[in-house]
Amino acid sequence: MELQFLGTGAGIPAKLRNVTSIALKLLEERGSIWLFDAGEGTQHQILHTSIKPKRIEKIFITHLHGDHLYGLPGLLASRSFQGGEGQVTLYGPKGIKEYIETSLSISQTYLKYDLHIEEVAEGVIFEDDTFKVEALMLEHGIASYGYRITEKDLPGKLLVEKLQERGVKPGPNFKKIKNGEEVILADGTILQSSDFVGPPVKGRIVTILGDTKECEAAIKLAENATVLVHEATFAGRESVLAKEYFHSTTIQAANTAKKAKAEQLILTHISARYDSIQGNQLVEEAKEIFMESYLAEDFKVFPIPLSLANRE
Repeated sequence: MELQFLGTGAGIPAKLRNVTSIALKLLEERGSIWLFDAGEGTQHQILHTSIKPKRIEKIFITHLHGDHLYGLPGLLASRSFQGGEGQVTLYGPKGIKEYIETSLSISQTYLKYDLHIEEVAEGVIFEDDTFKVEALMLEHGIASYGYRITEKDLPGKLLVEKLQERGVKPGPNFKKIKNGEEVILADGTILQSSDFVGPPVKGRIVTILGDTKECEAAIKLAENATVLVHEATFAGRESVLAKEYFHSTTIQAANTAKKAKAEQLILTHISARYDSIQGNQLVEEAKEIFMESYLAEDFKVFPIPLSLANRE
């Protein structure tokens, strides 16, 4: 599981940072990629990565401001030309369905795959055997959502040496034990799977927020998150400006991570007023409050580690 940032800027494209888009790579977990926002130029940014658009299974739009949205019609269209045939499910605030259907209709764009559009409300918006996704409304002047992606707990490690001590050889019986089934040996001995499998591996939690000022919903979404991705449009000294534009500062993002007891904070959605040197200063501001703070940059990849609970 990895996060790769395709765009990390706020408002308009800049030389240093393109506008917002984030890829959650779940290639080992489910052979797919989930995309969060698709600002203008997202498909161009993808060309500089190993991401294959046909792998994109779900797209989550946080809100309907252009710097999070304008790249979506082009990306959906190009996916057809690049061998994408599997269904894509698109999640977003009310209005996303009209925007996409109108864009594709007027441009006479035909998709060679099924596009399912869901306009989200607060609560669980997706759940299967491996993941659950929850959405809550943030505070940004227009409907802006944050998403909490929870990986379901995984089966514990197979205790191979212990099985071999009991004379069990690698093969079908290993698989049965791993799947929670009991195994009957040739001498009639019954082996319970629970005796040969380690404790469950706690699933990871990834929280990706749309644009927002400080709010309780952000803290709730980020509670005990393995990784929190939080906008930091402004430096800490610009709190008045941040409040006026319904955005956050580095300090406010760090405070949210601290209150939520997240394990790691990644700052993104950086204003074009800050150059690369000033960007380093931004993350240092956050580290004064929350040490595990990092600055996102276009194309940078962040592996998502096992939660601290699994490492203790």
